[in-house]
Amino acid sequence: MNMMKMMREVQQAQSKLKKVQEELAAREVEGQAGGGVVKVVVHGDGNIVGISIAPEAVDPSDIGLLEDLILSAARSAQESAQKLMADEMGKVAGGLNIPGLG
Repeated sequence: MNMMKMMREVQQAQSKLKKVQEELAAREVEGQAGGGVVKVVVHGDGNIVGISIAPEAVDPSDIGLLEDLILSAARSAQESAQKLMADEMGKVAGGLNIPGLG
């Protein structure tokens, strides 16, 4: 592969990656815990944008359980965001014909 062609492909990939990153920042995924009584919404870039807690999840005598549910839902949402990002970035990087990258 000649160097100029490889440089064009790298520039195109960079442009595509930037576009995918911008699109991911606008997409939302959700994580749940406790059968859905705690939900966390995360943008595709990993930023937490919302938390909802059903009234039945709130037990003043067991705040530790609520904290665990929130943490579990947040981790679930972040894992979903990471998977979404890996899937979308893989689509872009998979199109490259650069040895060791594609």
